[in-house]
Amino acid sequence: MKRYGLIGHPLKHSQSRFYFNEKFEYEGLDCLYQHYDIKSLDELHDVMAKYPDLCGFNVTIPYKESIIALLDEIDTTAKEVGAVNVVTIANGKLKGYNTDVYGFEQLLERAVKGRDTSHALILGTGGASKAVRYVLKQKGIPFSLVSRDPEKGDYTYDTLTDEVLRANPLIINTTPLGMFPQIDNFPDLHYQGLTRKHTLIDLIYNPRETAFMELGRTWGAKVYNGLQMFEEQAKRTWEIFSN
Repeated sequence: MKRYGLIGHPLKHSQSRFYFNEKFEYEGLDCLYQHYDIKSLDELHDVMAKYPDLCGFNVTIPYKESIIALLDEIDTTAKEVGAVNVVTIANGKLKGYNTDVYGFEQLLERAVKGRDTSHALILGTGGASKAVRYVLKQKGIPFSLVSRDPEKGDYTYDTLTDEVLRANPLIINTTPLGMFPQIDNFPDLHYQGLTRKHTLIDLIYNPRETAFMELGRTWGAKVYNGLQMFEEQAKRTWEIFSN
């Protein structure tokens, strides 16, 4: 049997285990996918020691950037992005990849077709944000970063005036705000400043409609969740795992 998994903390929101195990059962593959909720990357050594048949794992919040220090090799795209969400294990060596880029590309293409992409706001500055930034640069879409830390972003949430929102018809949430089980949370925007010209993308897929999306829809924005991104990056992940 080949074992795969997901590391991160917390993992209550993730559907990865169900997605992959249903795939394995449907295709008759002798594989298993498990969640490894680790509170520190130091615990990864214990996971690998306990499961010597572990062939690879996905990486989610908050380890997409810090996992890089533990890798023996990193794929070109992941290196350029500065974040890893897939790791393969072969002969004790760890190699990192980034499939978030591919997943977000597919979602973005669908979400902004025929829409205004003159400028974007990216909410959050973590590993998922880095993948989004990489894709927007590739597409030639200018963007600004929003962070609670004024040293990390171009804006803080309290500086997002209606004028700033009007100048950014594309808004992408890469933070975990609103993710299950804390579904009542949402990024602190002045949602009344949104219009029908706005497109809101939330990388969260559980729940299917976040408070961020619901508020955006209330004020006329077109909204999308991260389910397509999850499914597309998972497909690409399996291509990497199965070589």
